[in-house]
Amino acid sequence: MVETQEAVIRITPLAAEKAKEILARYGKEHAAIRVYIKSGGCSGFQYGMAVDERELPGDTFVEMHGVRLVVDRMSLPYLVGSEIDWVESLMGGGFTVHNPNAVSTCGCGHSFRTKDQEGTPRTCGH
Repeated sequence: MVETQEAVIRITPLAAEKAKEILARYGKEHAAIRVYIKSGGCSGFQYGMAVDERELPGDTFVEMHGVRLVVDRMSLPYLVGSEIDWVESLMGGGFTVHNPNAVSTCGCGHSFRTKDQEGTPRTCGH
């Protein structure tokens, strides 16, 4: 487990309140919100979030606004400097990630591309 003093990833106060509501529903005392990326999506990578109690080798933990965030070592380089926010729309509310490492995002808001993928053609299926 890697603890960090400087927030490598941030969460807004509103998103933290929503995350606390989700964590309370699970009723797990030491659970965190795991933020990760995975290959796929319209632009090359997709964001993911899950309630997780595990502490895996290489994990980075950040506590902010009363919420514990965890990022695995493979996702960390793609998420450094990102901010998790909560947005409301006519279709409902949800988490969004503002990522300074993304050079382009898909209209769905759930996938992104980094600078080293710029020449890779992708189409959005949404």
